[in-house]
Amino acid sequence: MSRIVDLRSDTVTRPSAGMRRAMAEAELGDDVFGDDPTVNRLQARAAELFGFEQALLFPSGTQSNLAALMSHCARGDEYLVGQEAHTYRFEAGGGAVLGSIQPQPLANRADGTLDLAELEAAIKPDDPHFARTRLLALENTIGGRVLPRSYFEQALELARRRNLSTHLDGARIFNASVSLKMEAKDLCKGFDSVSVCLSKGLGAPAGTLLLGNASLIAKARRARKILGGAMRQAGILAAAGLYALENNVARLAEDHANAERLAKGLRESGYDVEGPHTNMVFVRIPSGDVLPLKEKLARENILVLAGPRLRLVTHLDVDAAGIDRTLAAARAVGAKR
Repeated sequence: MSRIVDLRSDTVTRPSAGMRRAMAEAELGDDVFGDDPTVNRLQARAAELFGFEQALLFPSGTQSNLAALMSHCARGDEYLVGQEAHTYRFEAGGGAVLGSIQPQPLANRADGTLDLAELEAAIKPDDPHFARTRLLALENTIGGRVLPRSYFEQALELARRRNLSTHLDGARIFNASVSLKMEAKDLCKGFDSVSVCLSKGLGAPAGTLLLGNASLIAKARRARKILGGAMRQAGILAAAGLYALENNVARLAEDHANAERLAKGLRESGYDVEGPHTNMVFVRIPSGDVLPLKEKLARENILVLAGPRLRLVTHLDVDAAGIDRTLAAARAVGAKR
């Protein structure tokens, strides 16, 4: 049987042999007591890399984002966020359910940004009738789209002027920094907190880092405990994260190149393609082709989340040969239309 080509997400990667060795050899302690040396080394490295006072390791990006919301906002407060943002749309309403924090969603524009005039108009007056607007939450990349530093500077200036804290869901921030050829530290400068995922394009099996000043991280540590995210010998995961930061950042450019190869080939085969956006390609599939395409790809050992708007995600376990296999299978279905 041919090797699986899994284009469902960049979360499906397996640890490489080098990453597994690093995990097996990791020096361990009890991170709840703060004495796991590998966790501490990862947190210190991340804080240095992003220019923040401190970093804190979480099991998942969902929990890291939720801890950030709970650290910036109190019960009855509100955060401004895009309709497409992970913190609003894909994290089960955790801010509202567990933090009693009200989201105020705004429409994302085609490039992924929020209209700053609409954003400012959504800030509530200081009046007992309204939730207190406390936080602006942005995301980069969002649906694979890169938000430029120039936009962040405008959004951060607005937030400072209106006395809002700022959080960046940077689950795929390294995809953005590689695409822009810009250091992640410079891209994130000025945010009060940033969440950075290690288990997407960087290939670690789990783990997300929350970055902020010492006061915010102290609040987030308490939130992590409340949310059940404090782990014991977490150095096994931290070792994977360190390996990922040291070995898997620059190579994200290969994923972007493979996404370009995929998008170009699908267009040439007559498909309606959006992107590529960094490592993501979106394809509009006629309703009658969704099932035949899914079945054809499955027979070729190619995994996708089939639907009328098909998202295909490249990552370190998908090479150029896998892209070519996908294109051949897609052409076979397209030729029958």
